[in-house]
Parts: sequence; structure tokens; C-alpha cells
Amino acid sequence: MTIEHPTAGRSGHLTEDQQAALAQLQRDMVADGKFDPARHNEHMLLRFLRARRFDLPKTKLMLYAYEQWRTDFGVDQLVKEFTFPEADLVRALYPQYYHGTDKLGRPIYIEHLGHLDVRKLTAVTTMDRMQQKHVFEYEKTIDHRFPACSKRAPNGPLHIEQSCTILDLAGVSLMSFSQVASFVKQVSKIGQDYYPEMLGTMFIINAPMLFSSVWSLIKPFLDEVTVKKIHILGSGFKKSVLEYVDEEVLPKRLGGKCQCPGGCEQSDIGPWNEVSVEEIEADKVAETETLTALMNQIKAELETSA
Repeated sequence: MTIEHPTAGRSGHLTEDQQAALAQLQRDMVADGKFDPARHNEHMLLRFLRARRFDLPKTKLMLYAYEQWRTDFGVDQLVKEFTFPEADLVRALYPQYYHGTDKLGRPIYIEHLGHLDVRKLTAVTTMDRMQQKHVFEYEKTIDHRFPACSKRAPNGPLHIEQSCTILDLAGVSLMSFSQVASFVKQVSKIGQDYYPEMLGTMFIINAPMLFSSVWSLIKPFLDEVTVKKIHILGSGFKKSVLEYVDEEVLPKRLGGKCQCPGGCEQSDIGPWNEVSVEEIEADKVAETETLTALMNQIKAELETSA
């Protein structure tokens, strides 16, 4: 099976109507004083447009709600100041980590939910802290992981803006199903509402037969596009996962060959450790200058037409 990057609704592959929707969104954002050249690049705006099927009013509603949430949550300050000294204690209860890239060059994100006990977890941290950590990782992925992966992508460079996620349910008991479902639902809501179109593919592996009942509880909170990206697999998951992930990259505990010194959970291997912050920042500065020029051009047009 050959897997390919999706192109529909993405930069360089827009229909006339989609291009017009993007241009109007940029114009409306400038007019409303919402456009930030440091963040609102074409790829970011297109993620929100795709999430709302290029319906401009719905996209603006979603995007402006995100901007308000970003202010209320204090995302910019969080990115600068957040630390997580309880990381080792949390990892022992709930391993979650990035580990290399898939065959499309997308970062691989892995969670092992088998030992997740929310009561024990809240004894070493808080749910608010876990949400902050989750948002911090989203921002780090946008600011550094994706750009680094883009520069090192197979047949690249090209724009990487999605991840390949593996949720491992090995060890999840019937007793803990409701806890796991509730926790995943909370985390999923942040991703769906505020970081749309960042999930490329998700494998839920080692899913017990009764997982379908839990899945039915989670599914209504996810949009149709997201649901289509999710593969529910039992213990015989390896063949399906290896269509997307090289065996040498897949951790041994998931049936792969990778055995990172000190454990794959702590290695954080990937292009983000190969591409310098300075190189990514230089690209960011150049992009911001281009978007500032676009913003000023739109402002001039608005003043002329007023």
C-alpha cells in the first residue's frame, strides 16, 4: 500500500472558490483587527477553513473563538514559562511521547493508556497542569517539530502539519474504561476545537473487543473528518501500523525494532533534534515579514475603499 500526503484544500492545491475564501478570510481578519502576521500564515488559516469545509462564517466563528481561548488560557505566556518538573512521575503512570517520523515524514506521537489511573495521576499533578502540558506540546509541535520535519521530509522539503498518533490500550481494564474515555474526551476537545486538522492518522491498538462501547461514547465528540482518520485495531495491529511506520522506528514494545538507550519513552528522537532553532526562527522571521507586507497591503485597500 502506498500512502500519500493529502493535497485537497492545501496551499498550492486550492480551487478558485477555496482561494477566494482564503483571501476573504485574510481580508476580514485584517478589517477586524484579528490578523497576526507572526501566527496567521496561509497553512494555519487553511487548517481552520478545512475544518469548517471552507464555510467562511463558520470558519471565522471557530477561529475567533480560538483566539479568545488563546488569550483566556494564556497560551503565549505558557509557551515562554511552562515547566513540568513532575514529568518522570507522570510518565510512569501515563507514558506519552514523540518518537521519530512515519513514512510521510510526520512526527509520531505515542500514548500508552494501560496503566492510566486518574486518581494516581492527580496525586502527582492536576488536570489543569495536564491540560497546560498538552497545549504546550501542541505549540512546540507547531513552532518546532513540524518545521523541522518539513525540512527533513522524504522527497522534501515540503510542508508537514499533521502527526501520526498511536494510542496503545494494552492493559486497559473494564474497570478503567470510563476513566480513560473521560480523560481522552477532555484532551480531544482541545485538539478538535483549537488545533484542527493536525491529526493525520491515528491508530488505536490493542483495543479489547468491548472497546466499541467506549468508542461509541467518544465518537460523537469528534467530527466526521477526524473519525475517518482513526483505525481501531486489536492485538494484530502490526501489519496495519507498518504500512505507515518503518519497523526500525517503531518501539520494540509495540512490535518494532527500535530500542533507544534509556527507553524510547524518553529519547524524543526526531528531526526536531537535528534542525536548529536558529534555522527555524530565520524562516519564521522571513515569513512574518511577508505576512506583514500582506497585512499592510490589505489595510491600504480597505482605506481606499472606505
